[in-house]
Amino acid sequence: MVENRAGVQEERHEGPDHKKAEVTVMFADRATKATWIRGMLAGAAVLLGSAAAQAQTPVRFSLDWRWEGPAAPFAVAIDKGYFKAEGLDVTIDPAAGSREPISRVASGTYDAGFGDVNSLVRFRDENPGTDIKAVMVIYDRPPFAVIGRKSRGVTKEVSSLQGKKFGAPAADGAYAQWPIFKAVNKIDDSTMKFENVGFPVREPMLAQGEVDAVFGFSMSSYINLKSRGVPADDIVVMLMSDYGVDLYGNTIIVSQKFAQEKPEAVKGLLRAIMKGVQDTVKDPSSAVDSVIKRNDVAKKDVELERLKMVLEQNMITPWVKEKGFGGIDKDRFARALDQIGLTFTYKTKPEVGAVFTEEFLPAADQRKVN
Repeated sequence: MVENRAGVQEERHEGPDHKKAEVTVMFADRATKATWIRGMLAGAAVLLGSAAAQAQTPVRFSLDWRWEGPAAPFAVAIDKGYFKAEGLDVTIDPAAGSREPISRVASGTYDAGFGDVNSLVRFRDENPGTDIKAVMVIYDRPPFAVIGRKSRGVTKEVSSLQGKKFGAPAADGAYAQWPIFKAVNKIDDSTMKFENVGFPVREPMLAQGEVDAVFGFSMSSYINLKSRGVPADDIVVMLMSDYGVDLYGNTIIVSQKFAQEKPEAVKGLLRAIMKGVQDTVKDPSSAVDSVIKRNDVAKKDVELERLKMVLEQNMITPWVKEKGFGGIDKDRFARALDQIGLTFTYKTKPEVGAVFTEEFLPAADQRKVN
């Protein structure tokens, strides 16, 4: 047995020790082969890991607000690896309101977002070259509300709003729907006063009695008033959807570029979000934990209450329980487009299919939530 130029032992068929040498060489060859195989497997693992990493499609996603209770499905989808399982590397950023995701997606800075579909309709009409679409409904009923206090004379009756003073932020999504609420309920608002106030002082003004009611999102204003010491039984929440407003709320929106170039990524995104929603419905408390670790100042009991309000009032409605999550009633959506026309004048009124598409939604049996 000698060593060749490669440093590998090989047999020589000569001499009386030939058989012993052959056995020694055979074991040497096995050891060498095992080393080669281990090296090849390690190399293959590295290549496969690298390929898997490269296969992850980056997706930049915009929330509508801070990391609070209602954002739980998205946090759960990250923490449980649902996005990664779909081959997606999703980055989720907070925003300053439900309109901001629309401008972010329209600019191309973000691929997708969680924003108000009614604002989307208006944005598309004002920017006809922008073809952003809604692809999954998250809020089957919008959280738009008039929030008042019994001690200030506000009740669940629309007539109680007469002569009242309202805190009405000009940029507020709920206040933007006042023309609809007023029209369908035949309200004469000539005796009402609407004061343009900043978002940070809206609930404090109501808590201090400087206004009688405010416009806002139900879960936010209600929780904020309670945190300021207003008794729960003194808070009156008039959800606009209970008073003839047929609008939908927040949806998942995607850019045309993202939808056209990576349709499978859009489908995977919605499948992952759907799983996040289902897990959140089953166990809201655990879902909120995923939010809390992304928000240093959030309190679990507060965010859990906020999340439960959204699940009950906006997400898991009777229609959703019957038909499944994420889709639309086309007749209702058409009525909603008519109502949106009461808030501004269309340049070109859209068809339902121009605003919302179901082509990326998971199969119906994957969208059950009860």
